[in-house]
Amino acid sequence: MRTLLAVRIHSFLERRFPERRVFLKSDTDTRFIRLRSETQLVAVAGITLFTAWSIVATAIVLMDSIGSGNFRELAKRDQQTYRERLNAISAERDARAEEALAAQERFNAALTQISIMQSELLASETRRRELETGIEVIQSTLRDTMTERDQARRELAALKQETSSENTAPAVIASAATQMELMAAALDDTAAERDQIRADAETALDERDALELELQLMDERNDQIFRQLEEAVAVSVTPLDKMFRSAGMPTDRILEQVRRGYNGQGGPLEPLAMSTRGEQPTPEERRANSILAKLDQLNLYRLAAEQAPFATPVNLSQVRQSSGFGYRRDPKTGGRRLHKGADFAGRTGTDILATADGVVTHAGWQSGYGKMVTIRHAFGIETRYAHNSKLRVKVGQRVSRGDHIADMGNTGRSTGTHLHYEVRVNGQPVNPMIYIKAARNVF
Repeated sequence: MRTLLAVRIHSFLERRFPERRVFLKSDTDTRFIRLRSETQLVAVAGITLFTAWSIVATAIVLMDSIGSGNFRELAKRDQQTYRERLNAISAERDARAEEALAAQERFNAALTQISIMQSELLASETRRRELETGIEVIQSTLRDTMTERDQARRELAALKQETSSENTAPAVIASAATQMELMAAALDDTAAERDQIRADAETALDERDALELELQLMDERNDQIFRQLEEAVAVSVTPLDKMFRSAGMPTDRILEQVRRGYNGQGGPLEPLAMSTRGEQPTPEERRANSILAKLDQLNLYRLAAEQAPFATPVNLSQVRQSSGFGYRRDPKTGGRRLHKGADFAGRTGTDILATADGVVTHAGWQSGYGKMVTIRHAFGIETRYAHNSKLRVKVGQRVSRGDHIADMGNTGRSTGTHLHYEVRVNGQPVNPMIYIKAARNVF
């Protein structure tokens, strides 16, 4: 049965692919190669498979090239938007800081002016009280003088009666008239002095009212300045706080750690001094110190952000993300394996940038990673940059965010030119995109 089937298959192939001979002739001999039907079938099948594979591979390459081009354009637009927003945020942050410094200077000047005006107001109040006391004394003296005048008039009238009845000498009458003139002049002087003191008192009261109005207007202006400062500080601090919390970083511990290691506090951020005599601070002083505390917190957030990897290790307009964090099929073994970082594919020699300030702890070859750079940052964070073609830093070197530390390559356990980027917290790998995405709405 098998022989019959084989004969039929051979006959079918003979009709489709008749046996052929290829002659090879030399100067002394002639040879030939016999191509059987089965050999021709295998050759045709091989050529057909190779052609089909070439067509499919070409189509895949073209589709990938088209997709990569679209991704690059999209990434370039996102990068441009990212840069514009970063510049705008930076300009706004600097403007807010300048406004805060200018407002504090205005506030200090206003406090000084208020102190002077309060001193003037107290002096005016003291003068007013003194004038009121003087008026009371003068009025009392005037009342006594008027009483004495009336008494003198009565005595003069009685004296006139006595002189008219007893024909008193004209000298006595002249003396009484002289005394009356002197008393009337004294009364006029006293009344003029009383009127002057009353006018001075009214002027002092008017000055006090003007000072109180000016103090009220100044309080309103200070309140408006305080409100603007409080709003500006809240707008600046809230996105930074959200960025750290989105990255899973405890803000209280982070800020305390930065505060312990930072000695730059002082100057504009120094709290207002309180009285050492046990006096309670004024509402303006408490409000100003609250704003200064927020500004200090903003400064600490800025320092902490520079020490955490809130940045991309490559220019996104030049690369594409080829693999993310998590379990995936291993490209070498085909098995399931944890991918501990994020991969960015690009051209050989693409600049690799440090994502935060730190110290280089490894710069060399490491099994599987190829040429790798490891940077130790604050808060127990470490970043790794693997599969590089060239390293541009050394162990112990201190780097800042954005420094060029290596060139992209294909060294180590790699299937193509790309950057393998890892973020480790206390030795445990975490998803790098958590930090990159957390910073997109801030920087």
